Amino acid sequence: MRAYALLLLAFISLAGFAAEPARPYFGARPGALEKAKAQVSAGDEVAKKALKKLITDADKALAAAPPSVMDKGKVPPSGDKHDYMSIAPYYWPNPASKDGLPYQRKDGKVNPESRDEAANDTLRAREVGTIVESLALGYYFTREEKYAEHAAKVLRTWFLDPATKMNPNFRFAQAVPGVNDGRGTGILEARELAQAADAASLLAGSIHWPAADQKALDEWGNIYLDWLLKSKNGQDEHAAKNNHGTWYDVQSAHWALILGRKDKAREICLAAGPGRIGVQIQADGKQPLELARTTSFGYSCFNLRALATLAGLSEHAGFDLWHYKTSDGRSIRTALDFLVPYLGKNPKPWTMQQIHESKPEEVLPALRAAGIAYGDERYESLLKEYADSPTKRLQLLAPR
Repeated sequence: MRAYALLLLAFISLAGFAAEPARPYFGARPGALEKAKAQVSAGDEVAKKALKKLITDADKALAAAPPSVMDKGKVPPSGDKHDYMSIAPYYWPNPASKDGLPYQRKDGKVNPESRDEAANDTLRAREVGTIVESLALGYYFTREEKYAEHAAKVLRTWFLDPATKMNPNFRFAQAVPGVNDGRGTGILEARELAQAADAASLLAGSIHWPAADQKALDEWGNIYLDWLLKSKNGQDEHAAKNNHGTWYDVQSAHWALILGRKDKAREICLAAGPGRIGVQIQADGKQPLELARTTSFGYSCFNLRALATLAGLSEHAGFDLWHYKTSDGRSIRTALDFLVPYLGKNPKPWTMQQIHESKPEEVLPALRAAGIAYGDERYESLLKEYADSPTKRLQLLAPR
């Protein structure tokens, strides 16, 4: 294993700085990937551990079949399987009716029907982002064409190939049987698609991802962003006050940056100050719209992660959302500080409703990013309480 690590280090030292992406990877802090490469070349132990885990993930992704919306067994209401479709996860058959319609909401309780891949594209959309990012980063750090080749195959399957591609809309996402064919809330399930499209930039220089494919992907993205900004579903999600609205902003800003529309991304980030932070966070850091949920801790962390992701995108858009603060002190930092006592090895007990186990480690990237943005070592110290933090991808996407 040591010999493998030394060989990998030597390979990256020789080839790693060649063929940098033609445009930034917006999923990382500005200049982060170049810094991470330099740390690996210099023998930094944390960077090497994170890279080793990344290569493990990339090797696993090589074995994954490219997902497609055509893999589902059912057909959307449009009659076109190329349309994405899913059932709302928190809605269950109505016990008071013979046919179970209309479905009834049980907040926080996932109906297994919504994860049935015969009728839902939800998990496939997630896989696209996870697979492509792992492979694209694997290619970026090693320049091994096998990673770029499979990443390109996944991208073409989901976005470009006429036989397998997804139509650029989410009209039929999170449908409530007996009520509607799809809702704006379903746009939440599209966030990994921007991640995949962003990671495509890391394939620059690969023989497996020509300029024509990148152009075709951008054309798909332009149609999707237009739908996201102008459709009724998109407008409904934009109007959402809670985490749905935040993740809508993340997706809109992310796609705008990918497509070179920096002014639009900056406009979204500017509006998120009063429109998201000013509405969602109280002066004491509580997020009342998330605390009202049956999984209040989980959703507080989820929205904080969205805000931190948006703040990271704002760095690329030329605006500092990290330091936005209302006159009465509402900010991303106050929301994070409210949650800090409930994180780490010895967390304070959460006394509000949380009907199933949460995953506080999901906010670890926010801790690293906040530590850098605010120059506050408290966040870094808390991050180190998680034993596996040296192997996390954040060490490459936001290196110290």
